[in-house]
Amino acid sequence: MPQGEHDWLDSDAGPVVRPYAVTGGRAKPAVGAFDLVAFVVSRVDGSGEQHLLPEQRAILARTSEPVSVAELASHLDLALGVVRVLLGDLLQQGLIEMHEPEYDQSVGPQRPDDRILKAVVNGLRAL
Repeated sequence: MPQGEHDWLDSDAGPVVRPYAVTGGRAKPAVGAFDLVAFVVSRVDGSGEQHLLPEQRAILARTSEPVSVAELASHLDLALGVVRVLLGDLLQQGLIEMHEPEYDQSVGPQRPDDRILKAVVNGLRAL
């Protein structure tokens, strides 16, 4: 390795930061459960929120229109667990709104058909 370079730098990918560094070592969000199909909408534009992490500002920028938690993780190229922790922080600060899927209480939670799940997985692999 040439002098002055570090093993956490990659000329193609840029600086590499471990997920636990982004979340401060937390594995679970402070508030909220964040179902994969729950929709997130920002309540602010995020430009004036200088105290936020760059990843949180990216979440606010991406959620100007409703987006699912799974989509958000994919667009931001972050692990789902990391996105959930960051969303919990934003929700706690009142910067986002969550819209959980509605379930029929008399029937209980309904799971999507296996065909739909396979189609989603195949679509994600095609990206």
